[in-house]
Amino acid sequence: MLFNAGRLTRVLLVLLLPATLVLATAVRRASVCNGYSELCDRSFGNVTFVGAHDSYAVSSINPAANQDVNVTEQLENGVRMLQMQTHNESGTIQLCHTSCLLLNGGTLQTYLESVKSWMDDNTNDVVSLLIVNSYDNFSPAQYDTVFKAVGLDTLAYAPSSASLSYTEWPTLGDLIDNGTRLVVFLTTEADYTSVPYLIDEFSNIWETAYDVTTTDFDCSVNRTSGNYAEQMYLINHFLDEDLLGVLVPDKSDASKTNAVSGTGSLGAQVTECAAEYSRNPNFMLVDFYEYGDGSVFEVAATANGVTYTPSNIASPVSSGASGTSTASSSSSASALGFQVTAAHLSAVAAVAGGLLLGVLNVV
Repeated sequence: MLFNAGRLTRVLLVLLLPATLVLATAVRRASVCNGYSELCDRSFGNVTFVGAHDSYAVSSINPAANQDVNVTEQLENGVRMLQMQTHNESGTIQLCHTSCLLLNGGTLQTYLESVKSWMDDNTNDVVSLLIVNSYDNFSPAQYDTVFKAVGLDTLAYAPSSASLSYTEWPTLGDLIDNGTRLVVFLTTEADYTSVPYLIDEFSNIWETAYDVTTTDFDCSVNRTSGNYAEQMYLINHFLDEDLLGVLVPDKSDASKTNAVSGTGSLGAQVTECAAEYSRNPNFMLVDFYEYGDGSVFEVAATANGVTYTPSNIASPVSSGASGTSTASSSSSASALGFQVTAAHLSAVAAVAGGLLLGVLNVV
C-alpha cells in the first residue's frame, strides 16, 4: 500500500495529538494559588490561613454572633478556613451557636451551597472547612449525603491516610490542579474507611486554648489526639467577655485583638508561637475579621513570606446596625437591636440556669 506525503502527515498527527494533549495536561500548573504565585509550590501544611470562627454566626444585633458578614463575603475578602458548629434540628444538620435558640445560622446544605458557588467562580483557591461535630455527633454518612447533594464531595481532598504529618500534605498547586481544592476537617466521628474526605481534626491538627477572656493568648497545646510535634496547628485568637458567667464575643476590642502588633494582638501570638515551635501556625481563627482594616490578612501574608497588598474588605459593623455591610444609626434599627438582644439574653439566662443543659462557651 502506498501513502503520499500529505496522507502520512495527517496519520502521524492523528496518532500523536492525543499524546501531546496528555503531556500538556500533565505539565499544567496553577500559576496563582490563594492570591499568590509563591504559594503554589508550598505545602498545605506550610501555609498560614485566616479562619473565620463560627463563620455562620452572622448578625450585627445578636450578642451570640461572631461575624458581621456572610460566608460569601468572608471568602471574597480572603478568609480561607470556615469553622462551623452543627446541631440536630428534627433530623436536619443545622448551624447554631451552642443552641439553636441563641443563634440559628440555617441549614448546612444552604451554607455549603454558598461555598460551592464561590468556589466554582474562584478556581485557584484552596478552602478548608472545620466542622465542630461534638454537640450531636452526626455520622460521616450524614455529612456525605449533604456534600453530595451540593456537589462539594467531588471537590474535597481525600488524603492518602487518615492522618498526615504537616510535611506530608500536597502543595496548593497540586490540590488546585487535581480539582481537590476543599479540605474538610471533622472534630468527632471521622471515619477514613467510610468517607475519606472527612478528615479527623485532632489527629492532624492541634489547637491552642479557646474562650480566652484576657489578652494573655498563649501557645500551649490545648487539644490533640496525636503527636503535636508532627501535626499542623491552629490558634484560637478570639477574645470573649464574661457576662454574668456567660461568655460572649468581645466585639469592642476586636480591632486590638486582630491587630498586627501590640498586647493581645494576633500578630503577637503568631510571633510567640512561631518562636516556640519553629514554624508558623497553619490556621488562625478570629472573630469579626474585618476589624483591624485587613490586619488579619497582613499577619497571614507576613507569616507566609509574601507581600501584603491591601484590598477592599467589609467595613466594620457596629452593634445594633441593621445591615451586614455598613453601620446604621437609624432609630428603627436601634429599637430592633434592643428587642432581639433582650430575647437572646433571656435564652442565655436559660442556658446559665441549666434549662439547655449547657453553657454558652464557644468552641
